Amino acid sequence: MLKIGLTGGIGAGKSEVSRLLAAHGAVIVDSDVIAREVVAPGTAGLEAVAAEFGEGVLAADGSLDRPALGAIVFADPERLRALNAIVHPLVRARSAELEAAAAPDAVVVHDVPLLAENGLGPLYDRVIVVDAADEVRVERLVRLRGMTEQEARARMAAQASRADRLAIADLVIDNSGPLEELAPRVAEVWERLTAGR
Repeated sequence: MLKIGLTGGIGAGKSEVSRLLAAHGAVIVDSDVIAREVVAPGTAGLEAVAAEFGEGVLAADGSLDRPALGAIVFADPERLRALNAIVHPLVRARSAELEAAAAPDAVVVHDVPLLAENGLGPLYDRVIVVDAADEVRVERLVRLRGMTEQEARARMAAQASRADRLAIADLVIDNSGPLEELAPRVAEVWERLTAGR
């Protein structure tokens, strides 16, 4: 089994790279998807979040009210740490389950947005960083996600710098150009990952 850490700053195109790697046969373990799964209605994770933050973080249907929770945790680093102390162990456990279920010769790609920020590079056999110039990322966030330029720059500033991400990369996929240029780059990286296996 080859364990890959995949990361990239907001707007760099990491999700598209993940999709393309899956099309080549990679087993994708997506931290964002799992983070939602572990606090779904009826889970111990949601119960723990409600116990910590109060019933006000639950929507009328019993699901997590993400904006209400976000208003609490993003205004207070201590409360964010409390949330992470609940959610991160659950995400790690579920990620390990999914990895263990993969075939012994699988390429397992862990899609981890905050890989650089959390110092997780050593957990993987290789780290792939999806990279794009800052101005390209801002333009994408404004055009595709409806952010203002100021919002886009603030979100980018809250993440690791490009230099910090590139410093942990074993492989870099440049996604500064148009989408049609991305698939051949991902195919080339896939060949490098699977050569001689």
